[in-house]
Amino acid sequence: MPNLFELQTYLEPLSLRLVQRGLLAAIVVAIICGVMGTFVVVRGLAFLGDALGHAVFPGVVIAYLLNLNLLAGGLVAGLITALAISLVGRTGQVRESTAIGIFYTVAFAFGALLLSRSRSAPRALSELLIGNVLAVRPEDLQLTLLIGGVVLLLVWAFYKELVLVSFDPQQAAALGRNVPVLNGLLFTLLALTIVASLQTVGNVLVVALLVIPAATARLLVGPLPAVMGLAALLGSLCTFAGVYISYYADIASGGAIVLCACGVFFCVLIVRSARQRLHLGVAG
Repeated sequence: MPNLFELQTYLEPLSLRLVQRGLLAAIVVAIICGVMGTFVVVRGLAFLGDALGHAVFPGVVIAYLLNLNLLAGGLVAGLITALAISLVGRTGQVRESTAIGIFYTVAFAFGALLLSRSRSAPRALSELLIGNVLAVRPEDLQLTLLIGGVVLLLVWAFYKELVLVSFDPQQAAALGRNVPVLNGLLFTLLALTIVASLQTVGNVLVVALLVIPAATARLLVGPLPAVMGLAALLGSLCTFAGVYISYYADIASGGAIVLCACGVFFCVLIVRSARQRLHLGVAG
């Protein structure tokens, strides 16, 4: 049992290369999830995040069976699914939410079918379902850094367009913006974010890291850039705490990170609700 009052307790994990690597990858993921999660919360796209999280599964399974990089396989599957959803939605024959539900179930079913052909359920795949920062390899970290950089760069380059299409797609169309293309870009960025999150929180819990820090930040601040920044900060702090908890408790890092984020959310919600009741009581 570690002594919580000794500095060495907190420095010990940081002396290990695998913890350093995993923590860096997890913080990068927390930052891009905070940024993209703001769009998810504003547009009510939690279902899309969950769907894309499951849609990368067949790509991961195929990559494992072919002895390729698992994150690269998930990246290809996520991009294909995001583009397919966008293209089907552009036809106007099927609602976007319906297209999401179709591709989500088809992709996950295909991944489950492929997995059933394998004689054993590999640990690597189970870790990508629930996350394990201590399993992050150097090539995984490099891919995570690359994806994170691409996501943040594209959000910066198309920030005004993405905000406009998120809040008022009709106005965006009236101003000559290509709304379907911008939606496709947003879906693609979400797919990239989810793939980057596979190793740290897993594709089962990734929607929680997308939604919870952004929802918490929205309770505290108003302007969208401030929500993004605070969501990234809260996600990073919860990630740091979750990694420490998972290291000492020997539990899945994804679950620890998400539970820390949930704890912060409910604390903020309770305090905010209490302050509102107090304010109403004083005003009454």
